[in-house]
Amino acid sequence: MRERFIQRRLVSWSVIFACWTLYGIFFASQVTLHQVFMGYPVTWRDNFAAWLLCGYLWAMLTPPILYLSRRYPIERRNWPRRTFLHLACSLVAVALLLGVYILAAKLVGLPVAQRKPLGTAFLTLVILEYHFSLLVYWIILGIDHALRYYRKYKERELQASQLETRLAQAQLQVLKMQLHPHFLFNTLHAISTLMHRDVDAADRMIARLSDLLRLALENEGVQEVTLKQELELLERYLEIEQTRFRDRLMVEITIEPEVLDARVPNLILQPIVENAIQHGIARRRGQGRIEIGARRTNGTLSISVRDDGRGLISGAEGMIKEGVGLSNTRARLSQLYGASARFELYSAPEGGTLASLLIPFHEDERGFG
Repeated sequence: MRERFIQRRLVSWSVIFACWTLYGIFFASQVTLHQVFMGYPVTWRDNFAAWLLCGYLWAMLTPPILYLSRRYPIERRNWPRRTFLHLACSLVAVALLLGVYILAAKLVGLPVAQRKPLGTAFLTLVILEYHFSLLVYWIILGIDHALRYYRKYKERELQASQLETRLAQAQLQVLKMQLHPHFLFNTLHAISTLMHRDVDAADRMIARLSDLLRLALENEGVQEVTLKQELELLERYLEIEQTRFRDRLMVEITIEPEVLDARVPNLILQPIVENAIQHGIARRRGQGRIEIGARRTNGTLSISVRDDGRGLISGAEGMIKEGVGLSNTRARLSQLYGASARFELYSAPEGGTLASLLIPFHEDERGFG
């Protein structure tokens, strides 16, 4: 910790030293060019010595100015008092700097302090440079204030972004909390219907429900999993439903191998497949079929779930009524991907209902959990 503090201080001093070195070189070269242009004798050594001395004195004065700036910042609530304070500090600091400059110039033999008595040289320097030096003090003060306000702005922006992310995660978590009991209650209801007709089948469903819940709990709090993990959980759910419906339920899963590592929302397929079973299989007497497919199209992962039931049935107002599972699916997709995701339900041309899910394809580990 101490080493890091020392490193930061060294970096700060290096930046200050470099900036004031450039300041000295800039004004020394300007004076030298002026002498050349006007035909005066060129005293470039004295020019650079004088302005670099001035720059390095400012470099020594900069940390105290920055300390005063941060200790007594000028803000809306206190600007008259703080402005007066910094005005007094600038008057004293500039007078001190010019006095030290004259003494240092005399020690190193600069002409500015050799041709006149010390007091006269100081008075001349005050008349010529005092106002400009005051301006330099306030420029340092202004730059520090500007940088501090910019940092505060970026911090507030980051905090707002983090708050927005936490809010979105909280909303997603609420949706998942609604989803878990939804499919759990539906599964328990399915088990209860078999309990008095086929005890062995009910027992197998309970065992598979245990596996399903174990997998669901392993990914608790995670918003995205790989498609392979999602299919593993879906298979446990389908085993429960196939125990319930026996030969009446046929499932065909066609997944391209290259998309198995794609990231998908956790528990996104179960409510879609559940909806297909409930409306496409449970309401018919004969055998029903569900086809599940996934493939990559350019930068999009396309997932489809089709049943061969009687298709979509509109309500009294001509709208398709969606339950908790499908409503949560739409809400979660909107939270995770915004306009980049699309979820549609429509009657398939060959009969039945087709659920189509399109989300951005990515395989990285940037989860939303």
